[in-house]
Amino acid sequence: MALVLAIGGYLVYRHVRASLSGCEAAGGSDPVMLNTQQAAIAATIAGVAHARRLPAGAVTIAYATAMQESHMQNLSSGDLDSVGVFQQRPSQGWGTPSQLTDPVYATGKFFAALVKVPGYLRLPVDQAAQAVQHSADGSAYQKYADEAAGLSGAFTGHAPHAVWCWYAPGSAPSGSASPEITPMRQQLLRTFGRLAVRPGTAASSVTVADVAVRHQTAGWAVASWLVTHATAYRISNVLYAGYQWSEAAGSKGWTRDSTAPSGRVELR
Repeated sequence: MALVLAIGGYLVYRHVRASLSGCEAAGGSDPVMLNTQQAAIAATIAGVAHARRLPAGAVTIAYATAMQESHMQNLSSGDLDSVGVFQQRPSQGWGTPSQLTDPVYATGKFFAALVKVPGYLRLPVDQAAQAVQHSADGSAYQKYADEAAGLSGAFTGHAPHAVWCWYAPGSAPSGSASPEITPMRQQLLRTFGRLAVRPGTAASSVTVADVAVRHQTAGWAVASWLVTHATAYRISNVLYAGYQWSEAAGSKGWTRDSTAPSGRVELR
């Protein structure tokens, strides 16, 4: 079954072996290794930024914050009553614990606060992050600035075909499994925002169109989200702009495929 999307710790895992599950983001000078949960969260943060039409610089600040606060993991607890990716506190008005352990909600709250910081894109990463977080040591965010910038380039699509994952035997979908379209569609819409969903021209396909998208960066952001959520929705192949990611290819990453369409992202 095909789905067509028409759109115009990371440090601990530096030595991930290909026989285990893991992901790589190669958007900067040095590739960054992530576990699959971290990569899925990174893709979600980039997707929420896309929905809010925020620049890659905002994503860089969010990544540096998430690295410092949680190692980009969705934690159920932390200092005092802090929870989630950004370790936001319910007692400080960020939301309920269940809301803050939803990465889409938590990211939306972070960005809503960030855009209120005057000139946040002109500030050093640590100052912008600290203006949102009000942590005990705001300078700690700066040590992740370079890695965060590399991740941002990869997950926002400014670096094409720069995010891929591999999955341990038994954790990925079999070749005969069909993608779980309905829950995937729901989460894709929650993450990336307003999309028009309609049947595609191919049998058993669906087209998701975002009329605001005019560049391939958005296509690669969606493709990265699909790859990092492959096991959750039984996705075995993603094709886009002359490249294909295949679960069966393991850690080889994206490979050239002349049949992969340029104007849409296709999954199987």
